[in-house]
Amino acid sequence: MTKKNNNKTLIKTVSLTPPSLQDNTADAERLIMAIKSHLRTNTVDIDLYLLRQLPGLLRKWNYNVRCIFLKDRARWILTGITDSTDTVPIAGLAVDLGTTTVVLRIIDLSTDQILAEHTFDNPQIAVGPDILTRIHYSDQDEGLKKINRLIIDGLNQMIEKSCDSCNIKPDNIYAVSVAGNTAMTHFFMGLNPYWIIREPYIPVVNKPGLIKAKALGINVNPLARVIIFPNVGSYFGGDLIAGILFSGIDKKEDVSILVDVGTNAEVLLGNKHWLVACAGAAGPALEGGVTKMGMLAGPGVIDRITIDPVTFNIKAHTIGDEPPKGICGSGLIDLAACLFLYGIIDIGGKFVPLMCGNRLKDKDGMKYYVVVPANESGTGSDLIISQADLDSLIRSKAAMYTILETITSSVGMSLKDLSTFYVAGTFGSYINPNSAISIGMLPDLPIDSYKTLGNSSLGGATMAIISNDCLNKIDNIRDRITYLELNVNQEFMNRFSAAKFLPHTDNSLFPSVKPRISA
Repeated sequence: MTKKNNNKTLIKTVSLTPPSLQDNTADAERLIMAIKSHLRTNTVDIDLYLLRQLPGLLRKWNYNVRCIFLKDRARWILTGITDSTDTVPIAGLAVDLGTTTVVLRIIDLSTDQILAEHTFDNPQIAVGPDILTRIHYSDQDEGLKKINRLIIDGLNQMIEKSCDSCNIKPDNIYAVSVAGNTAMTHFFMGLNPYWIIREPYIPVVNKPGLIKAKALGINVNPLARVIIFPNVGSYFGGDLIAGILFSGIDKKEDVSILVDVGTNAEVLLGNKHWLVACAGAAGPALEGGVTKMGMLAGPGVIDRITIDPVTFNIKAHTIGDEPPKGICGSGLIDLAACLFLYGIIDIGGKFVPLMCGNRLKDKDGMKYYVVVPANESGTGSDLIISQADLDSLIRSKAAMYTILETITSSVGMSLKDLSTFYVAGTFGSYINPNSAISIGMLPDLPIDSYKTLGNSSLGGATMAIISNDCLNKIDNIRDRITYLELNVNQEFMNRFSAAKFLPHTDNSLFPSVKPRISA
């Protein structure tokens, strides 16, 4: 993703008149006066660290320098100067700080060109795979310090690797932006997340703003600042704010919806006039996380499934075309849709033995269906889906649909009124909307209304460091959001019960879903 910034003011070349007996203006004031003229501003801050080096640098470069800035709302901060003839890129770093996966992107701030992008597993997985486990761990003696060091050290190692890959040094990075959920942001800053998971669920801070990279232990230019995306409370984090920035929902006249499925399903509804958000527990099953064969997307993982309409044989496509060893969320949704549409499971998600053939097995009183037999799998064992797995998936898909139905009804709308349905994250990159509609997880909208955003958190983080007014834009989005608390919503459970069928108890909501064979 490269969005050209036509109003670039992060970098300015400044030529100063050298001092003389007739003009004995101090070095810093001389530079600030020139910068104020360029930026048309009254406020420019220079760090003490830079002031100490300023006399030597100005004279070394004959008073011709490139200046690098970040705007902290109404104030401009000078984060570095270089020789005006220097050809080494002035770089920025965008970070998607995920619970499971962290993605780094290095951008040339002069051209907005992506110089490098790398992904690595969050080192905090060593402490626990989920946020709750990590928060409990951080409450132990030295726990918070250790969990902070895990992510900071992991980032620094990957920063060095990424810089090597594009022939720059970490010292050439002058701006960093970080988008993550509320807990991950707390871990990153070394803040105690204890009260995030305890009533009344209060974070330490919602608007971290700009922080010196050096204070956080990030090994980039000593003057670099880190833009940390704000939260909307404990359960709607900066990664979603970044996603809103990237999608542009907040600038549109028509009402759109943005869904990001991770540990929770987080949803944003609105347009340029208003924004409403909520979050609910609909994520793990939809990520493939509750089935025995469930895996995160990766090589050998089933991401798409079809059924031969004549033989009923399952055709499983894997990422990288490797022998199947598991299934991710998009593959699981495809599988459930196929099983339902071909009558292998009924409207309650129960197996129909007559339609299952020899794929239906029974072990310890639990029925399960063989998706990939052992001789075709990459594990040497059957890849199966059990009745319990299906029941869990149906609860998750019902929760997902109910969240969507509840947030739209809260503003007097129905789902069919939506102009665009944005699906974010890895889940959104792989999901087949037809399959999700077939099981009643997503509303029965025209397929062209569904738009995949990919990694919108990283996209938003990238936009933040190529924009000249990023913090004001981010604050404006954050402050306009009204958060809807589903835990106290009386209609939620009623809707949830109705959604625990395929596709729904009210088939008129899903007119396009027509089973090939009725169970």
